[in-house]
Formats: sequence, structure tokens, C-alpha cells
Amino acid sequence: QVQLVESGGGLVQAGGSVRLSCTASGRTVSWYGMGWFRQAPGKEREFVAAINWNGGSTYYADSVKGRFAISRENVKNTVYLQMNSLKAEDTAVYCCAADVQGRGSYSANEYEYWGQGTQVTVSS
Repeated sequence: QVQLVESGGGLVQAGGSVRLSCTASGRTVSWYGMGWFRQAPGKEREFVAAINWNGGSTYYADSVKGRFAISRENVKNTVYLQMNSLKAEDTAVYCCAADVQGRGSYSANEYEYWGQGTQVTVSS
């Protein structure tokens, strides 16, 4: 089993930056693809970003492209989401997820393990 714990969320002003971390325990996720998803109140969960097992491929939702960056440190069993130029519409609970196939994916169905999430609130 893999446990994922997110951290780094909080309250930030519009235009500001936040870095989220997702640390895995239970087993190494070095061979797993990792993704970030978010869910705002009253809305469906949506894809944010993903990275394949070695960091060689990254994927982003159009709404965050150019503002967010996903990265990973396999030696720390940790994935990051750097969020810049934040907007009020980025307010959501952000969850990380692990894909045992290693690819990273836009689809939530491809992920086997999920964290509980961390709240990011952007004030305008």
C-alpha cells in the first residue's frame, strides 16, 4: 500500500505563489506516474498536472499551463506542484495521486492511490 500526504496549502493573495508537496510512504513511488487534481466547492474534480516516473514527461491542464509546474524528487519520494500567478479560480482542494503504470495521466481513473488533499484558497 502507498500512503500519500499533501502539504503546503493555505491562504494566498491573487498573483501570489504556493508550492505543494506530496510525500509517499509505504513503498517507493519512484516507478509511478504522479498527478495532481483539484476540486472546488460544487464542482467536479479536475486534472491539474501529471508527471511520468522519471520526470521526463509532464502534462498540464490548459487552465494552469504556463503558471504551474510539476516536479519530483524520487530520492525523497516526493512530488511538487509549484503554483504561480494564482487566481481566485484556482481555489480548491488539491490532491495528489499515484499511477502504478508509471506514465502519469490526465484521467483520474488511471490512478490507484490518492491523498486526502490540501486546501488552497486564493483571495482576490
